[in-house]
Amino acid sequence: MIKKQFLKSRPVCKATFSVPATAISGKKVGVVGEFNNWDTDAPIKMTKKKDGNYSATVELPVGKQVEFRYLVDGQEWLNDSEADSYVTTPFGTENCVVSTQN
Repeated sequence: MIKKQFLKSRPVCKATFSVPATAISGKKVGVVGEFNNWDTDAPIKMTKKKDGNYSATVELPVGKQVEFRYLVDGQEWLNDSEADSYVTTPFGTENCVVSTQN
């Protein structure tokens, strides 16, 4: 699930990515995408909340389509079932897309 907050003070969309605990089989969850150059060695760390779900907030530029995926324990890729859209990759998988159109 992705929650978006558009800032009035600057052209930024704060996107909060959330993954339910029931979808996770591992312990470390991160979000990887165009915003971190797909660096799997340095994913945006998702923190476990009191309800057991994982979340992380990333500032994204407004007016973009940004590709991302979740990475569990550095090995297992997950998609967000509520992404704005999906893009097929050259590897035969799909990346999630979050739209920051305001």
